[in-house]
Amino acid sequence: MFNTHLVKSALLGGMILAAGAAYAQQDTTQALLDLLVKKGYVSQQEAADLKTQAQANAAAQAASMTAPPASAPVPAGAVVSARSGQSPLSFKIGSADFTPFGFLDFTALYRGTLNGGDIGSSFGSIPYANTANGQLSETRFSAKNSRLGLRVDSKVGGTKVLGYVETDFLGAGPTNINVASNSDTLRMRVYFVDLKNGAWEFLAGQDWSLLTPNRKGLSPLPSDIFFSQDVDTNYQVGLVWGRTPQVRAIYHATDEWTLGVSAENPDQYVGSATTLPSNFTATQIDNGSNGTATPNVTPDLIGKIAFDTKFGDLPFHADMAGLFRQFKINTYVPASGINANATAEGYGGSFNMNLSVMPNLQLIENAFASKGGGRYISTGLGPDFVVAPPDANGVDQIELVYSYADMLGFEWDAVPTTKIYGYFGQAHYGMRTGQQANGSYVGYGYTGSSNSNNKLIEEYTLGLAQVLWKGASYGDLKFLAQYSYLNRSPWFVAAGAPSGTHMNMFYVDLRYDLP
Repeated sequence: MFNTHLVKSALLGGMILAAGAAYAQQDTTQALLDLLVKKGYVSQQEAADLKTQAQANAAAQAASMTAPPASAPVPAGAVVSARSGQSPLSFKIGSADFTPFGFLDFTALYRGTLNGGDIGSSFGSIPYANTANGQLSETRFSAKNSRLGLRVDSKVGGTKVLGYVETDFLGAGPTNINVASNSDTLRMRVYFVDLKNGAWEFLAGQDWSLLTPNRKGLSPLPSDIFFSQDVDTNYQVGLVWGRTPQVRAIYHATDEWTLGVSAENPDQYVGSATTLPSNFTATQIDNGSNGTATPNVTPDLIGKIAFDTKFGDLPFHADMAGLFRQFKINTYVPASGINANATAEGYGGSFNMNLSVMPNLQLIENAFASKGGGRYISTGLGPDFVVAPPDANGVDQIELVYSYADMLGFEWDAVPTTKIYGYFGQAHYGMRTGQQANGSYVGYGYTGSSNSNNKLIEEYTLGLAQVLWKGASYGDLKFLAQYSYLNRSPWFVAAGAPSGTHMNMFYVDLRYDLP
């Protein structure tokens, strides 16, 4: 004699576990229940209960199979795994996706002369052969270019929200940092929030200047901005760039055309090579040591338009940008009753292009010219303006400096794991001078000026980026190499002094990229 309680328990468990399959054939299930009632194993009520339970479980199973995973509610503050297609490091908090990124970097470099620029080269101060530094070389090891960042993606109503922060360890550190600890200083590279709704996009925070060439549209993301493949953390002579606090508005007119405007943190940059009038108060300008204290008038205004298309299957990008700046200084001499301002308006423009001439081979062109835009060229290789001696009324005046820069280059993905690149870049600064009442000269590039008054700086670069191994879940390991040759020519050459100087640089780098 069967144990009826055991039979009923087994039937109930089996029907609950296999409810979806069993109840899909309703006629067979009903016939089975009728037979069990007839044999006396279950009562009519128990059969009805089993049938109700089976129906409920079948419905629940069907719902779980058809409902999309994203529809499941996420408790506030909960951390869940990333969605399919994201970095394996991604996680979710509430409705926001958090994606850590970065790389661990070891750089070794050799320079043929003592440049003293750490792993970021000081292009404007390559030493001359008639100095001790010109007779020395330098070798450096560093991990400070390692990078840490976090990207946060969310959506509020119909607005896509992007938060982005990127840091490295190239911040200003104590002068004795290399003696023992090498405890390099964390610094902010970019830190912004970007809102996109329909065709409009707005950004606030610190990002690459809108004047920096793009690779794609007017995207604020570093991967879509051109700052070369160089290992050198000051990149390439001739590159126009900055990372500035700013507010930006972008309009995506079509899939091909994008327009933008930004208001960016200004800086009245004169640099340390410029000679100032003896009566001038130097705290009014950035001479290389007081940039955060300058009395800037208005933000730098930049407008830009980008065009992206394809010629056949080959992508093409071009962008044009315009720059407008304002400067202001004051002459204050109470004994002479002088209290007067001098103002000037600077401007500039750029044209940049990335052209694929065959699959995996890009030609690159960047060109920039300005009157008062010198700070944007390759870490400020020359002044925005000079301060002219007092005029007939005893008032100092602003004289804007002409400058231009350009780059030509290529980037070739010879095979999926090997990138070869080469660039030529140059930066040129014009002469602006004046004579004081005592006969001495001030300004930039005058006869008798220091050989730090650069007229022309050139850089030739050839480089390699080789992927050693790569895995979707583990990131990749790269070997990077860069060779550069630089020339520097001053405006004035003293008798018996060298007419210019040059430097060879070699970089090798081992980099592990997070997945």
